[in-house]
Amino acid sequence: MAMTEERIDKWLWCMRVFKTRTIATDACKKGRVSVGGAMVKPSRAVKPGDIIDVRKPPITYTFRVVQLAPNRLGAKLVPDYLENLTPQSQYELLEMTKISGFVDRHKGLGRPTKREGRELSRFKEESYADAFFLDWEDDDDEEE
Repeated sequence: MAMTEERIDKWLWCMRVFKTRTIATDACKKGRVSVGGAMVKPSRAVKPGDIIDVRKPPITYTFRVVQLAPNRLGAKLVPDYLENLTPQSQYELLEMTKISGFVDRHKGLGRPTKREGRELSRFKEESYADAFFLDWEDDDDEEE
C-alpha cells in the first residue's frame, strides 16, 4: 500500500533534512519551510510533486517530493525519494560563508581569539605595573 500524503515535518525528518522531527516541527513553526511559496504548519500534508523550500541560514534549499517514505531513510536511499533543486548559487553562498568564517567577525563580538587574549593579558599586566610603580615613585618624591 503506497502512501499518498505525509506530514511535512515527518517527511523532512525522514529525508534527513533535519536531525530530529522536533527541529523540523520548530522550523515549520518559525516560517522557515514553505510549499509552493506559502509558509506551512508542521501538520501540512505533502504529496509527490510538491516543491518544498527550507531556509537554513545562510541558504535556502529547494526539494521536489518524488515519493513518500514510511520511516527515516539511510542517507544513500534519500535521492530515490527527493530531488534536490537547490540552485548552485546557494551552495556557493554557503562555501563563501564557511571560508569567511571569523574573517568577518567584528572586533569585540564573540569570544576573544587567542591573539586578542594574549594582548589583553599583556595590557592588564602593563597597566597594573605602571599604576603600581607610579604610586611608588610618587611616594619617594613626597619624602624628600
